[in-house]
Amino acid sequence: MMSHNYVIALHGGAGVNPQRDYARVEAHLADLVDRCDEMLADGASALDTVEFAVAQMESSGLYVAGRGSAPNDQNVVECDAAIMDGARLKAGGICAATDIAQPIRAARAVLEHTPYILLAGDGAKAFARELNLEMVADPATHFVLPVGVEAEEMLKLDKGLAHGTVGAVALDMNGELAAATSTGGLLGKRAGRVGDTPITGIGNWADSDVAVSCTGIGEAFIYAGGARDLAARMAYGGQSLEQAGASLLAAVAQNRGDGGLVAVDRYGKVAMPFNSAGMKRAVSGSQIDRTVSIL
Repeated sequence: MMSHNYVIALHGGAGVNPQRDYARVEAHLADLVDRCDEMLADGASALDTVEFAVAQMESSGLYVAGRGSAPNDQNVVECDAAIMDGARLKAGGICAATDIAQPIRAARAVLEHTPYILLAGDGAKAFARELNLEMVADPATHFVLPVGVEAEEMLKLDKGLAHGTVGAVALDMNGELAAATSTGGLLGKRAGRVGDTPITGIGNWADSDVAVSCTGIGEAFIYAGGARDLAARMAYGGQSLEQAGASLLAAVAQNRGDGGLVAVDRYGKVAMPFNSAGMKRAVSGSQIDRTVSIL
């Protein structure tokens, strides 16, 4: 039965530098969350909306995902992405994939067209080509420096653990939930490194009760249990959305990590906690005023 209540929440990554200007990011998030709000108001599904949102962030080049992804220590850009439909309890993802222009589109294709959850590396790239998804024609001209990242940071190895991710969660008017997350990974990461983003249940999760997209140090989120742990804290531990989000981030901190998340439950409640210097984020909905924040 249609509830007529809907919510969209976005993040453009945790770990911002308070000394840098994110005005372009704020403007982009404001416009994008408005467009997603309009989609949901017109009856779009949560799944289509989060895919659209993440694809737009990937294409913008403003974030460490898609066009804004950093090369690894072999000067190759490897991307990870995942998407999950809470109504069907079905997910798809890709990891360590090269030359896919919008990784979240490939993740959605894995969800819709295969019996699998995750495709990696050359296999993910070949799959994207088979489905005629947009590919990167010239990496030298396609990828750009995202807002808030200085050129010298692109030369760092993963010792610095500088990171960035984008994500979206949504509740649609049918009461269905979905989540999508995409990243270029740690700046200067070792070739082949994969973090939490494409791992369903860690960096990304959606079921009939909650949708979650995480951002931060992937290894710490993996050790902490990730997005599925948040859902379990609510289902089995009786925690509220806010309590579960705070508990997960406390566990991330205990595992020497930082980051944040956006989450929405089936009642339309939203949580956007973070334990880093800031997190690019935006939210809007039928019963929520549009808000865009960085710090």
